[in-house]
Amino acid sequence: MVAKWAPEILEREKAELLALEGKDAVTRAKGYFARSGPGWLQSAMTLGGGSAMASLYAGAYLQYDLLWVQPLAMLLGIIMLSAMAHQTLSTGARPFTAMRCHLHPALAWAWAWGTLLATVIWHFPQYSLAAGMADDMIKAVTGWSFTPGVQNLVLLSLGVLFLVISTIITWSYGSGAKGIRLYERTLKFFVWMIILAFLVVVLRRAGSIEWKKLFMGFLPIHIPRDKRGVSVVMAAFGAAVGINMTFLYPYTLLARGWGREHRSLAKFDLLTGMLLPYSAAVSLMVIATGCTIFDPVGFASGSTALSPIKAASLLEATGMGPFFARIVFGLGVLGMALSTITLHMLVSGFAFCEIFNLEPVGWKYKLACLIPAPGMLGVILWSKMGSWIAVPVSAVCGLFLPIAYIGFFLLNRKKAYLGDDLPTGKRAALWNLGMLLAIVVTCASGIYYLYTQRGFFGLR
Repeated sequence: MVAKWAPEILEREKAELLALEGKDAVTRAKGYFARSGPGWLQSAMTLGGGSAMASLYAGAYLQYDLLWVQPLAMLLGIIMLSAMAHQTLSTGARPFTAMRCHLHPALAWAWAWGTLLATVIWHFPQYSLAAGMADDMIKAVTGWSFTPGVQNLVLLSLGVLFLVISTIITWSYGSGAKGIRLYERTLKFFVWMIILAFLVVVLRRAGSIEWKKLFMGFLPIHIPRDKRGVSVVMAAFGAAVGINMTFLYPYTLLARGWGREHRSLAKFDLLTGMLLPYSAAVSLMVIATGCTIFDPVGFASGSTALSPIKAASLLEATGMGPFFARIVFGLGVLGMALSTITLHMLVSGFAFCEIFNLEPVGWKYKLACLIPAPGMLGVILWSKMGSWIAVPVSAVCGLFLPIAYIGFFLLNRKKAYLGDDLPTGKRAALWNLGMLLAIVVTCASGIYYLYTQRGFFGLR
């Protein structure tokens, strides 16, 4: 997109990146940070309903013991995404075409259709989360209460409002180079809002935190063996990277016009735009619940239910006050849902265009971005449909993700595809080992989910 609309901007960026290579680490970091973007989109996308629920349960059930899980899950995901970046930036080829031509068409089609299916289905709970959290914030400010009929009308109105806002934001991505940068900066704002909101909540309770236990929680010392604890760990791994993220990432690289000159920037972007913000946001959410509503007995027995809205009320009951418990905390959760909604729309546009061999520009692309728009009805439907659709769809999408991982692992070893850019030596051995570990962990998570057949979280 950038190469088509603003080739002069892209050429200037390439020259600036080449000039940065001879600079010191601090200068390079500043230059890279100013040009980052696709990694932040990945961070914004994964900070959705699934990450919220996994973080809430991790803190409420095991306090700080599982702080290590989500950063590790994201690190494994980044190993795979870095392989996608290396392949895409080295060859300039569209990943769907590469997978179809160099591996097998069935693998490429399964990846694309799995992405579209997962995105459409998991769009519903994002709207449910966003509208429910906004409704709770309105009630906290105004003190209003609604009858069931009026309540549904309020939720539908919020859903329409979020759909309009998300459509405007998403369509800006297809309006030129400036639109792409505007979109990326908007999503960066969402990520920072999420982090700051949860940071404020944590600071509010800093006096009650057991800091030694907290820091020990980032070490993989405690590995739960009970069914509930293992479910929390698997949910955290499952929420870190989804199949639609594997599709979105390489196409946002291509949309920016990034090429061989951007490979170092892409690595920096994944670390500072994806790993660190995601780890900070989910860790703060775990800490916020761990130091306030920690109840291992209640959550172990299942007698205590939990949702983001329920968590806000529990936080208020601890004496935190409605402003911090329901408004500030609510803004963080709302930012998680809205960022995921607009990125679901973006990846739907890319996937549809690849499936039907269309260029991701113009009105066809914009309409394709609206494919998951019926998910807006999730504001009132998800509570009814989630219980019967979450398990089978999670199972299908959970199977598709390792298929995508295996596909990129095989492409990373294809001489005919990568040519002289094929990784070799110790670097290749370590990279392949990391990718295999990511595949094994992802398969284990999927198998466990299929074995239990429980939609324990109902959100992703």
